[in-house]
Amino acid sequence: MEVKHPAVAAVEQITGLEFSNPGLVVRALTHSSYTNETPGEEENYERLEFLGDAVLDYLAAYWLYQHFPELPEGDLTRMRSALVRTETLAAFAHQIGLNRILRIGKGERMTGGGERATILCGVFEALIGAIALDRGVDATHAFLSPFFTRESERIFEHLASCDCKSLFQEKAQAMFGITPGYRVVEMSGPDHDKRYTIEVVVGEETYGVGTGNSKQAAAQDAAQKALKKIEAES
Repeated sequence: MEVKHPAVAAVEQITGLEFSNPGLVVRALTHSSYTNETPGEEENYERLEFLGDAVLDYLAAYWLYQHFPELPEGDLTRMRSALVRTETLAAFAHQIGLNRILRIGKGERMTGGGERATILCGVFEALIGAIALDRGVDATHAFLSPFFTRESERIFEHLASCDCKSLFQEKAQAMFGITPGYRVVEMSGPDHDKRYTIEVVVGEETYGVGTGNSKQAAAQDAAQKALKKIEAES
């Protein structure tokens, strides 16, 4: 019975997949610093990273299109960008423990390379490339779907909250023919930890009062409360 490479065994346990070409997995976990320090090791994950990056872009777009049929193109684009950004993919890699099995040079590891976002993002993309080559796009899609599901909920909530000012402006202009105004009514706290209170007004009437650690955050909070006020009155 052939003994599997420890990295392959670990990845198969993590992914629930069995690879017909285990060499792809080993390569996907190998950083260039490891090949530079290890005689006989020639291939690192960079080509697989290139492939995985493209596969992730496609599958993120496909998944979002299927799961958010009501979203316009602009919002879908923003959500896809958030799903495949370096920090998000690095977090995915950390969640499944790729940082612990990454083959990385001693010097790079000593300087924190094993936890660096760009490296963790790269190894996750390389793993996606390896899965796509070995098991196909459908298996890759199935592997990624739980990650996309969890992260898209957080991203969608963030996008919704960030859009409150625009949405309230549209509603105010449609209902009253007036563009809302925002004004700071209070600032508190030290310079490094300011707290702002902002109200949004339509004409002379205050529709919402929000707080936040920045003027933008406080204005968004005010707009969100103003939207609730409009909904309650309609």
